[in-house]
Amino acid sequence: MCCSSSIERDKALMGEPEAFDISAVKGMKFFDPHVHMTSRTTDDYQAMADAGVVALIEPAFWLGQPRTGLDSFRDYYSSLIGWERFRSSQFGIKHYCTIGLNSREANNESLAEQVMEILPLFIYKEGVVGIGEIGFDDQTAAEEKYYRLQLQLAKEAGLPVQVHTPHRDKKKGTQRSMDIALEHGLDPYRVIIDHNNEETVKEVLDRGFWAAFTIYPFTKMGNERMVEVVKQYGAERIMVNSAADWGISDPLAVPKTAALMKMRGLSNEDIELVTYRNAITAFAQSGQLDEADFNAQKNVDLTEKFEGNTILRGGQQPRTDKSSIIIS
Repeated sequence: MCCSSSIERDKALMGEPEAFDISAVKGMKFFDPHVHMTSRTTDDYQAMADAGVVALIEPAFWLGQPRTGLDSFRDYYSSLIGWERFRSSQFGIKHYCTIGLNSREANNESLAEQVMEILPLFIYKEGVVGIGEIGFDDQTAAEEKYYRLQLQLAKEAGLPVQVHTPHRDKKKGTQRSMDIALEHGLDPYRVIIDHNNEETVKEVLDRGFWAAFTIYPFTKMGNERMVEVVKQYGAERIMVNSAADWGISDPLAVPKTAALMKMRGLSNEDIELVTYRNAITAFAQSGQLDEADFNAQKNVDLTEKFEGNTILRGGQQPRTDKSSIIIS
């Protein structure tokens, strides 16, 4: 009851939402650098493609309940560089990923030790653009231990780092995340600090890190607030993402934020930086990301197969009339 009341109160404070008018940003390209597509449907991929999303990064993360064995991690990482990459391509969206042991599951130390053993088998694969998302959740000693180990792994592999900052005591956790990264000798320009808010952004930028913001309903960051952040701090080293997952989230958060920025008077140059260009600049440091790869997308062939399977189930034909209310 308390949770639903809180959501209703937030809605009341926000007032009636403005309609998402794609024509406001029609023709613009978007890059969502943090979205958990394993949790999303093919309709989400189609909607993102229709809205101008041309590329995305899927960080390895917690699936909602604890994994109980090493093979479940192995299969999950394999899906990020395999099936999910293929599934995304079937909608004309270039899929990249970051690979890591998430902070929540770092607290299962016996399993975490095993996961650390297999991470080097995946981080050098094609399409892996960083170590992530890693960092703090409850800010435990175990979380710090495996955060440090993975920072060292990123340093050895020459990969950027995608840092998850905690939901609780965020300012302290963000500061500690940056302190530790610097202790390990990482260049802050190669570290993307994610899930920022108004309380953390200034220090993140002042210390030379990338500041990523997650536009996530009723938590993390709203896009009206995001507009004000860009107005105050500018667009340099700032990027927005959806972090859309199995929770209440919106895979169109990036183009919607761009549309709102356009309506609120931000320049096209600033909008492009925070919703497209900055993510490319940050993650291209991996050597695995080239803008030309998604600027020249070939025509999609939905009959293509990945390990003998397609996204067409049971003899389906590719859908051509997306506007029809009739589902044949």
